[in-house]
Amino acid sequence: MTKQLSLEQITACGISQETAAIMLPQINQWLSSLPAAKCWQHLTQNILKPDQPFHFHELLYQTTFADWQTGQPPAWFPSDEQIQSTNIAALMKQLNVNSYPELHAWSTQHRGEFWEIMIQRLGIRFQKPYSKIVDLSQGVESPQWLVDGRLNIAESCFLADENATAIIFQQEGGSLSTLTYSELHSLTNRVANGLVQAGFVTGDAIAIALPMTVESVAIYLGIVKAGCVVVSIADSFAPAEIAMRLHLAQAKAIFTQDYVWRCGKQLPLYSKVVDANAPRAIVLGSSVELRVGDVTWQEFLSQNEQFDAVISHPAAHINILFSSGTTGVPKAIPWTQTTPIKCAVDGHLHQDIHPGDVVAWPTNLGWMMGPWLIYASLINKATIALYYDTPTERGFGEFIQNAPVNMLGVVPSLVSTWKTTACMQGLDWSSIKAYSSTGECSNPQDMLFLMSQAGYKPIIEYCGGTEVGGAYLTSTVVQPSAPSTFTTPALGLDLAIFDEAGHPSDKGEVFIIAPAIGLSTELINKDHHQVYFAHTPCSSLRRHGDQIERLSNGYYRTHGRVDDTMNLGGIKVSSMEIEQILNTVEGICEAIAIAYSPPEGGPSQLIVYAVLESHIQPNKELLQNSLQTAIRKQLNPLFKIQDIVIIDTLPRTSSNKVMRRVLREDYQEAKHYDCQKS
Repeated sequence: MTKQLSLEQITACGISQETAAIMLPQINQWLSSLPAAKCWQHLTQNILKPDQPFHFHELLYQTTFADWQTGQPPAWFPSDEQIQSTNIAALMKQLNVNSYPELHAWSTQHRGEFWEIMIQRLGIRFQKPYSKIVDLSQGVESPQWLVDGRLNIAESCFLADENATAIIFQQEGGSLSTLTYSELHSLTNRVANGLVQAGFVTGDAIAIALPMTVESVAIYLGIVKAGCVVVSIADSFAPAEIAMRLHLAQAKAIFTQDYVWRCGKQLPLYSKVVDANAPRAIVLGSSVELRVGDVTWQEFLSQNEQFDAVISHPAAHINILFSSGTTGVPKAIPWTQTTPIKCAVDGHLHQDIHPGDVVAWPTNLGWMMGPWLIYASLINKATIALYYDTPTERGFGEFIQNAPVNMLGVVPSLVSTWKTTACMQGLDWSSIKAYSSTGECSNPQDMLFLMSQAGYKPIIEYCGGTEVGGAYLTSTVVQPSAPSTFTTPALGLDLAIFDEAGHPSDKGEVFIIAPAIGLSTELINKDHHQVYFAHTPCSSLRRHGDQIERLSNGYYRTHGRVDDTMNLGGIKVSSMEIEQILNTVEGICEAIAIAYSPPEGGPSQLIVYAVLESHIQPNKELLQNSLQTAIRKQLNPLFKIQDIVIIDTLPRTSSNKVMRRVLREDYQEAKHYDCQKS
């Protein structure tokens, strides 16, 4: 097939006629004479620039790979020089293996040795060495990692040079500021001493409901260093959701602040904590009157900058996080001292974080990527980049440029906003070496746009969960990067795919082959075995709940959840959690929430099927406003209803269970019909 472009095609993308005339002969020469992969490398290195219209990038990408046969075409190919500079290449050299597939196979066949080598590479600090890397005498469901070892994992976050930059940050309306490892360590110790002086003891659960700031990082590490347990609560949650999490974790106190700023608006936070009937609060900010017993940050913070970390066994809890299942009560998932090792190993190998790298990932301590960012950055002796304002606007892009950031993490819906608004146009993101994307399904067009913003750099698609401590499915910087596809199971573990009949398949439900460091072994409020291991195809297989597909080229694509959990804007939530709110709205007889996955890929959309009480006249717009208001006030303002379908009756099984699968299929068919009509 001869690939040629015309002057009209290029100018239609917004390129001037003069510029198009200059570049067209060279473009057509490469298109007609080079293999697609080599042609694309020439185009991205010599023709395509971030400030050009994205339609031009798309045109060249689609033309170059017009006859590509095996899955989504890669948009980035690593050079030999780039590969040799990676942490993966260094590990391969250490192990004397010759290819990435060989490395992954070795890491799963020698799991104990793999994790031991990575612990040594990271320099994890032990107060008492372990006698055995893993004991499987209680089965793969209950591995005992680092037998007889004693440590406090927070100590491993301060192994970098004390004068190196630990955090670079920018407050709302401010300029860049930095905090050294020494300064962060001192603030962490002041928090730990403050906890002891306030009477808290080892094992006490201390909640954090704060945005991601310098203080919240120090608070997090101070709680861990004091031997207490962080309770992660997103600052966007409504009081009832905050109260539920405080209760499940039996929190003794909570760190919070008076207000948070979003999109130039001052939103109350402390008042939500009070409405949640929280235990005693330590409050940052000074613009609210406190309850009796609550104290300000200044009153709490110790002046003592020295603290000896509380040492404990590897299975000791350090953090309780929450992840929705198929019921209205979230799973309370404890992270142990070994979970941060998974975060750091993934960051070291898959995101390729090196000492001194600047790592940004807009997130929150209420979600696993907040703690992940702390451990993956600091244990790898890198710098955390924190932007206090909203990441949806140009100021964030300027921060990425000026920091300058080397590894930028995103959720796909954020990228979609950047693309739609063109707010990042003209910025210099050339410092970025890699992106990483997690939290929800992405679509190839948005991911190609993201790659183009830094002159084509790889995207590490990263899929896992709170109960994994990182990813089970990911990408690497030593393999070609194709938009919206994964290249490999994470190093140190493996997976299996089964269809609905329980047969091995290339498309279906994914199961993780246990064990691996990072995988949870208990839940605070549910039966861990029933949730993850009961009725799986094999005793070594661990249920995760995602649907994935292995493509013909060996890469992978995700297709959302198999259960009634949905992923909205990177936040897992069960359909029941949403429905409990919707069914309290006046006029609703019954409402069902489903997640719709657009056929072109991308983030899931929240669709509501509503059965109205008989006396209610259907008004879709008013109904959607009422339901959205209820979700915003009682659950989370980040959950947006995309569409409402008013229905007379809901499809049910013989046991009267609503068949959400049928509703999802019906909605998909209806959308497909609408597209055909238009």
